[in-house]
Amino acid sequence: MAGTDALPGHVDVLISGAGPTGLALGLDLARRGVRALVLERQDRLAPGTRGSGVQPRTQEVYEDFGVLDAVREAGGTYPPQGIWSDDRMVDERVMVEPGEPTAAAPYATMLMLPQWRNLEIQYARLTGLGGEVAFGADLESFTQDADGVEARVVHADGTARTVRASYLVAADGGRSAIRKALGVTMTGQSVAPYPMLLADIRLDGLDRNHWHMWGEFRATDFVSLLAPAKYDYFLLMAGFMDPDTVPDTSPDGVRKLIAERTHLSLDQLGEVLWSSSFRPNAALADQFRVGRVFLAGDAAHVHSPAGGQGLNTSVQDAYNLGWKLGQVIRHGAPDSLLDSYEAERLPVAESILDTSTRLHRSGDMRRGSDLHQMGVGYPDGPLATERRTGLADGGLRAGNRAPDAPCTTPDGTPRRLFDVFQGPHFTVLAVGDVELPAIDGEMIRTCRVGGPAPDLLDSEGHARDAYGEGLFLVRPDGYVAYAADDASGLPDELVRYGVLMAAAR
Repeated sequence: MAGTDALPGHVDVLISGAGPTGLALGLDLARRGVRALVLERQDRLAPGTRGSGVQPRTQEVYEDFGVLDAVREAGGTYPPQGIWSDDRMVDERVMVEPGEPTAAAPYATMLMLPQWRNLEIQYARLTGLGGEVAFGADLESFTQDADGVEARVVHADGTARTVRASYLVAADGGRSAIRKALGVTMTGQSVAPYPMLLADIRLDGLDRNHWHMWGEFRATDFVSLLAPAKYDYFLLMAGFMDPDTVPDTSPDGVRKLIAERTHLSLDQLGEVLWSSSFRPNAALADQFRVGRVFLAGDAAHVHSPAGGQGLNTSVQDAYNLGWKLGQVIRHGAPDSLLDSYEAERLPVAESILDTSTRLHRSGDMRRGSDLHQMGVGYPDGPLATERRTGLADGGLRAGNRAPDAPCTTPDGTPRRLFDVFQGPHFTVLAVGDVELPAIDGEMIRTCRVGGPAPDLLDSEGHARDAYGEGLFLVRPDGYVAYAADDASGLPDELVRYGVLMAAAR
């Protein structure tokens, strides 16, 4: 492993932590031409299945990132739960409820993908885009001033280097050293005082078509064993009703626990690939920004595993922050745009934490469409501008997620709105007979659906059903920033985001 002399002395954004949050942010910044450096104190990506659920909204994010095909190839769907009593399966339950795709929402079922594989896919895409990850590099300390952040980075070989960045992002987990150094308080509570054990283990004697369960979650010393699709091991999750228990995470301890709580014998239990223990907590940082430093992922909010929300919320933190950093650093948007990260994401994290905690305490392990995060949006946030009047209840509004819609080009070639949105740019979308102004810029695309001289035909009415008629500015993260009946207010919006300079209005 090279020493710190291999690290750059200056980058646009320094990211501490190469987990799902840090890699997603590094990936997003790389495709925007922003030089970011991701630091990871370990010498490799984190092992372990950990959070395995990829919710439909995150699948949309991954499509935009260009990794969804790899995610779907590497993952699969969740099987039904098999309930065991003694040495036989006595019941079968649907744990993850499948959904039906629609024209507006093409992904409707949570995917199962081990977190270690999720990280590998993100890392491959990040480095393929020219992004950088430094392994064995720990952010020991930092200071910030009006122009940037200086961080002391200590490498595994003991060498140290100062790296200066315009901005620093803490993606260093629930025990974030950066958050503590900032003095930001985490407000939260223990979800339950009972410890839990996770492990990846190879074993014989169980089918791979069920999520096997002995005991009741949160009511007994339960054990569950789930075989991730396409991989040759099982994920163990075990709970302990005695709050004083210290789980034995050694390979022998893991095998002994399974043998004691199930009908499987020790000679059926093989290699333990990874193990960890934790106590479920829920906590939310009081701030997501302090000067030029941002908190994201578990550094900003810690979830119970119930409901499969933590990883997904973290990836979407990165998706929200990435385009804003890109617009400020590369396109002259005002630094105040970055204040909207906390204004938008903190309330979302708070709401999702409440959901995860409620599910954990209830013992309800069901995962349905209410957990897909498709309804997450920012209609009350500082970036939502709604200029239309007389809108029907439940209709699309500025701040909402921008729906997909299958259309065709005038020559009959299929093309979805998500194809139009994909990439780091903004999109001005005109639906119906409304004026679409001529706009030229590196970070802007225009598209007319229907109306005169259309770019896309909406022969089945999916776009009109989803949007109604009007002019819409779609943010790079797939949310509607501006909705109006005409283009009169659009130039001000584009200046606001650094898409157009004020003199070009």
